Amino acid sequence: MQISNKVFIITGAGTGTGAACALALARQGARVVINYRRSEDEARAVSNQCADDTALLVQGDVSQDADCQRIAAAAMQQWGRIDGLVNSAGITRFVNHQRLDGLDATDWQNLYAVNVVGAYQMVRACVPAMKQQGDGAIVNVSSMSGLNGLGSSIAYAASKGALNTLTLSLARALAPAIRVNAVCPGMIETRWHRERFDEAGYQKFKSEYEATVPLGRASTAEDVAEAVVWLLTGANQMTGELLRLDGGFHLGMPRR
Repeated sequence: MQISNKVFIITGAGTGTGAACALALARQGARVVINYRRSEDEARAVSNQCADDTALLVQGDVSQDADCQRIAAAAMQQWGRIDGLVNSAGITRFVNHQRLDGLDATDWQNLYAVNVVGAYQMVRACVPAMKQQGDGAIVNVSSMSGLNGLGSSIAYAASKGALNTLTLSLARALAPAIRVNAVCPGMIETRWHRERFDEAGYQKFKSEYEATVPLGRASTAEDVAEAVVWLLTGANQMTGELLRLDGGFHLGMPRR
C-alpha cells in the first residue's frame, strides 16, 4: 500500500504506542485520525507534531459503539476515505494473578469492553469505507500476555487472547479486500508500567525483565510503531498473523 495521502485511524493515539503509530504514519505522508478518550492535551501535542492539515483529533470511547461510528464518520467527512485502522486503545488493572478475589465481574466487563469489543466496533465502523478502497489493512495492538497468559492481570491477558482470536476471525471474514494482523509486544517503555510502580520499582522491574530477554532491552513505543506501519503498508501477503515483538522473551532462556 502506498502511504502518501492515505487515511489511517489510530485509536488510543494520545499517548504511548498509539501516539507513536500516528506520528510514524504522519511522517511518511499519511493523514491520521488521532483518537483519544481522556488525554486531550497529549493528543493535541501529537497532532501538533504532524504536518498541517494531516491530522484530525477525534475524542471518543471505543467501548461505545456510537463513538466508534462517529470516529469513522469524522474521517470520511474530512477526507472521504479510510485506508487503515490501528486498534491501539487499551486498558488494564494491575492485579497479581494469585489474587483471584482482586478482580470482579465489572473489572472483566470493563477490560473486554475496550480491549475486545471496542476493537470489533471500530472495525465494523470502518469496514464499509475501507472496502471502497479495495486495499485496506487493520492492525490490532495486542500483547504477549494474550499468548503466554502473563501480564498485568488475568483479565488483561484473557482480553488480549480474545483480541488475538478476533484478529484471526476478522482476517478470514474480510479477505481479500482487507488484511487483518496483530502485534504482540512484550514490555514497552511507556507510562503504562511507570504508573504501576514508583521510579525505583519501575527500574527494578525493567532491569529484571531485560535480564531475561535475549535482545537485552524492552521495546519502545517506536519499535512497535515501526512494525505496525510495516503491517499496514508493506506486508501485502500477510493476514491473520500474530506478530511477536518481545525481544525473544518467548524463547524462555536468559541471555548469555
